[in-house]
Amino acid sequence: VQLQASGGGLVEFGGSLRLSCASSGRPAGTYGVGWFRQAPEKEREFVTGIRWGDASTYVADSVKGRFAIPRDNGKNTVYLEMNSLKPEDTANYYCAASVRILSTRESGYGYWGQGTLVTVSS
Repeated sequence: VQLQASGGGLVEFGGSLRLSCASSGRPAGTYGVGWFRQAPEKEREFVTGIRWGDASTYVADSVKGRFAIPRDNGKNTVYLEMNSLKPEDTANYYCAASVRILSTRESGYGYWGQGTLVTVSS
């Protein structure tokens, strides 16, 4: 099982974009899905995550109030809804499955797919 992010593109400052994270199923031993991003010459950072069971979410302070992580169980897809985008949101966005409960660390995730690039123009 692998997760694959898609939906990136170029968006203007203040605009919105929705990314998708699709998988063929829920990997065994995982607790949910998380979104990370990596800007040029920066380390990968946690953005937001959602648990499989109760759909509880946790969000990084840098995107709180602007980003949301809805899911569609029937499609095995988790989304990243991004609003009020800023140039500093420009990054490659990745999704992965959490192997540790409520983890915000990269080491707490597996089944990484290729990222999708989001560019926010000023």
